[in-house]
Amino acid sequence: MSILTLIKLDFKRKREIFLDDGSNLSVLRMLFTDGTSANIFYRLASSCSKHKILSPLALIFQHINRIYNGCTIGVKSSAGAGFVLMHPVGVVINSSVKMGRNITIESGVVIGAEKGLSPELGNDVFIGAGAKVIGKVIIGDNVKIGANAVVVKDVPSNCTALGVPATARLNK
Repeated sequence: MSILTLIKLDFKRKREIFLDDGSNLSVLRMLFTDGTSANIFYRLASSCSKHKILSPLALIFQHINRIYNGCTIGVKSSAGAGFVLMHPVGVVINSSVKMGRNITIESGVVIGAEKGLSPELGNDVFIGAGAKVIGKVIIGDNVKIGANAVVVKDVPSNCTALGVPATARLNK
């Protein structure tokens, strides 16, 4: 999928999350929120990292994202279409993390490796503010991770993970 297509799908999903009325003023407000620029810089960095000649540019985009938006997202991490950073400040995502479609991340989230092993996120995952997902864990589809939860074990599909360490409960 091309970078422009991914950015367009990210915008479409963010618009669905943020806006009810669809007015032009609301679209402008959405476009100028901090999470939107973080998404764009991430997509640019990720795209550039796939081409050896552009890899220095990828690191520049990553650095700009860190300074301008306060987040660090590894250039080799992968996120499917519909990736939304609601508030990017404090977000850290390891380079080897693989994320499916429609991932929504709040502020202060860390998705990191442990001993070189990184999490894999399914589709339609929401991660609340301050949550941590660490190590070789698999997060299923349609999962919600609560604010400040610390996930160190797999979370099956259709569950909500809460607590420290997080325990999964089936969604009703």
